[in-house]
Parts: sequence; C-alpha cells; structure tokens
Amino acid sequence: MYIDKAKIFIKSGDGGNGTVSFYTEKFISNGGPDGGDGGKGGDIIFEADSRKTTLIDFKYASHFKAGNGERGASKFCTGKQGEDLIVKVPRGTIIRDFETDNIIADMFEDGHRVTVLKGGLGGKGNSKFKSSRRQAPFFAQCGVKTEQKAVTLELKTIADIGLVGFPNVGKSTLLSVISAAKPKIANYHFTTLSPNLGVVSYYGNSFCVADIPGLIEGAGEGAGLGHDFLRHIDRTRLIVHVIDISGSEGRNPVEDYRTILKELKTYSKELAKLPSIIALNKADITSEENIKEFKRKVKKDTVLISAATRQGIDELIAKMYHTLETLPKLKPLEYEPYVYPERDTMSYNISRFDDGAYCVSGGMIDEFARNVILDNYDSFMYFQKRLKDEGVITALRRAGAKQGDTVRIMDIEFDFVE
Repeated sequence: MYIDKAKIFIKSGDGGNGTVSFYTEKFISNGGPDGGDGGKGGDIIFEADSRKTTLIDFKYASHFKAGNGERGASKFCTGKQGEDLIVKVPRGTIIRDFETDNIIADMFEDGHRVTVLKGGLGGKGNSKFKSSRRQAPFFAQCGVKTEQKAVTLELKTIADIGLVGFPNVGKSTLLSVISAAKPKIANYHFTTLSPNLGVVSYYGNSFCVADIPGLIEGAGEGAGLGHDFLRHIDRTRLIVHVIDISGSEGRNPVEDYRTILKELKTYSKELAKLPSIIALNKADITSEENIKEFKRKVKKDTVLISAATRQGIDELIAKMYHTLETLPKLKPLEYEPYVYPERDTMSYNISRFDDGAYCVSGGMIDEFARNVILDNYDSFMYFQKRLKDEGVITALRRAGAKQGDTVRIMDIEFDFVE
C-alpha cells in the first residue's frame, strides 16, 4: 500500500514539577529549602530518512508524544529531562500545520532534522523562591503543560526526471530497463498505483528517475488520481513524455502528447515550462507513417525507443544525462518556516461579570497559576505580590475597581483592597 499524505497528532513532553523539600541531617536544624527544579519535557523532532519511500507508517499510528520531564528532588537535584521523540519520514516530505496549512519544514536532505515542538519547561523547586522575607517557602512551581498539535505530512518524490504519459504506454517497463527498479508490470490500465523510483547510471554518474502513474484527461483538475500523481513531479528538473507511437491502445499518439501537456499546464504553469524529452515507445511494432506523422505535427526532438527490445535506450539515457547537466540542481522549496508561537506569559485582560465582579485572565495569569497553592499562605502572598509588581492591581483600579469589589482570577476570588 502506498500512502503519500497523512494527518498526525504530535505533543511534546510536559515539564516536570519543582519539588518542596528542606535539608535535614542529624544535628542540623533549619537546613533551609533544597527542592530541585523539574526536568524539561522532550521535544518532537522530525528526521528525513531516504530508506523510507511511503508514509504507510502513519496510517496505523497517528499520535506521537515525547516523554515528560520528571519531578525535581531534594538536595537541589533537577528532575530527569523527558526523552525526545524522533519521527522519521521519507525524504521529500513536507510538514504543514493542519489549521493554517503553513509549511513547517521541507525534509529535503537525508538525515535533516527539524524540531517542530519544544518540550515544556520544568517548574522551579522551593529553593528558588527563598528570599530575605521568605526563608522557608512551602511551595514550588508546576512544570509547563504542552498542547497537542495536528500536522499534515505530504510526500513529494525527489527525482531528477519524471516519466509521464497515459496508462499502459510502457513507463514502468522503461524504468525497469534503464535502472535496477522492479516496478509491477502488466498489460492492463493503472498497473502502477504509486510512483516508482530508479537510479540510472551513465559512465560513473547517476541520476534519479520517477515513474509517475498513468495520467488521464482532466488529471490537472484532479480527475482520477490526478493531483495525487502530479504532486510527485513538482520537484523534477526534466520531464520525459513516454508516448505509445504504435497507437496500440486505440489512441492517437499526437493527441496523447497534447493532452498530457495540457494537463501539466492546468496543474502548474511552472511544471509545463520544464525542459522535456519525447520518447516514442513501442517503435518496434509501429509503422514509419506513424513516426513521420508525429514528427510532422509535433516540432520537437524525439527519441525512438522500444523498452521491450532495448532499441534506442542508450541514446535516451545519454540524452537524459546531457540535458540534466545543463539544468540547475534540485533545491528545497522556498518558504518562510512556520514556527509555533511561544506560550504567552505577558498579556492579561480585565473584564466584568454581570454580578459586578472583575475578572482577570490571560497568559500572564496562566503563568502565575503555576506558582499558586491556594491553601498555602506563602504561595498566596507571593501571588498577590506578583499581581502588584506586574501592574495588575493598578490596571484593576483604572478599570473602576473600588474598595470591597469582588475580583476573580482563575478559581480565586477576593475583595479588592485600596
């Protein structure tokens, strides 16, 4: 089964919580806080692997989660960092954010790695909250909790040359003759249900050729599996039109060529502008009249071949190689990488409920929540101090809050005091 598009869900690891601990040892009293920080959560990393040729792995597994950071320990020990998760994808895979469809990465080079999601930071231990006025803090910070994201994986075959043509014109046979590829070959339509790759050698040099499954009229607009197949020649530098010059399928070779050319233009004008070679296949079972008629109506260089008898194969390989030598090398897509935004820890909003109570919410408040233990006096006092230091109390006053008004922040409710 060939899969070239998949939607998966990824989640980096949560940060470990800081710990509350106090140093204790025989004959030593009031050792002070020694709670360590929590460990950082693991990252989600994608890696291009040239040994993979399909996204079949993601048909049966769609959820990927990195390891969580561990809780801090006493004696200032930091918790163990969560294990990174490396997701291997075929070379040529494009990773997009599912919601925005923006490109996150183009996995063009073998072994290339991209960190898509970073793990949550570990929370601070109580030793980090010690101050001259707070000698024994009985609270610690929670680790950052990460969010699950959905991404789409889209495989675009990386090949120097794309073989295109109608079904059953001999593309698979040609690929098997010019390379070591072993595509499925049979005398019926749509034998090829997925792109096949082959490496062609020419006097110590090599180039990659992709056999694109047979196209039909309307493929450029998505008819049949048009877009699914055409996607795989987006990256090619050279197109080889394989034409059944014998007309053995009852079609006109000239119309075949013009139809495929039209479909390429419909799908992508840039693709239609690529250099091309016309290989007139099945030349061993055709007439001279068919060849002359094609050359008279299509004023382009052609190569007469027979994939079955190897007629003209060496000439075609040489023409492929020398044409490629004049063309620019393959390059990854040009795009502005989409990066998931960092957690908002600075903004806050003040609104008012129908009962007159003021509500404070936003990223800053969510960050404060990591430090608050409602039933701990030290923790709650630290929370109120941060509200004052960050200007939230002043903002409430500007919003109209007066002595005795109710203020709600998360699950905390208290009276505003001037």
